[in-house]
Amino acid sequence: MTLTHLTPADYVTTQWSSGATTQLAIAPKGAVYADRDFLWRLSSATVELDESDFTPLPAYNRLISTLRGDMVLAHNGGERLTLHPYEIHDFSGADDTHSWGRCTDFNLMLRRGQCRGCVTAHFPHGTETLALHAGETALLFCGEGSVTLHAGTETLTLAAHESALIEDAPAQLTVEGSAKLMLAQMYR
Repeated sequence: MTLTHLTPADYVTTQWSSGATTQLAIAPKGAVYADRDFLWRLSSATVELDESDFTPLPAYNRLISTLRGDMVLAHNGGERLTLHPYEIHDFSGADDTHSWGRCTDFNLMLRRGQCRGCVTAHFPHGTETLALHAGETALLFCGEGSVTLHAGTETLTLAAHESALIEDAPAQLTVEGSAKLMLAQMYR
């Protein structure tokens, strides 16, 4: 198992048409989002316009949530769906997706047919055990508060906006503290 502590200084932030996006992690290492050659990518974006369109990503599946603020989404001109903070929605990157609302999101992109994954929200107040896909990759993002995590024999403390990248993950990890967390798991 490899446990890497990521702080905002490790993230890559770029501008997009409706705000800024911060790449938390990408695989394989060295992949470039703009080249669309990645297996998976985790990011958090600020949406600074009242309405915006998502970038088409036809080769990817997406899982999205908000960390702050509500987001209303419509895919392919269909019904509107409201996402409140820490609610998760999955959809095809090929969908024509329009959104309303200013927010900060949490976004996992997975190359269709090559990688699967899931995102779950956790709100520990004390000690909680989180199940992982053993041997795969996970990223635990601390949206608010702080936690100490125990993975195998390693211990790491995360403050708000910090992450733990866990490669060759154990079957579970334990978190202690009070926080709002997003757990992304990527597997084949």
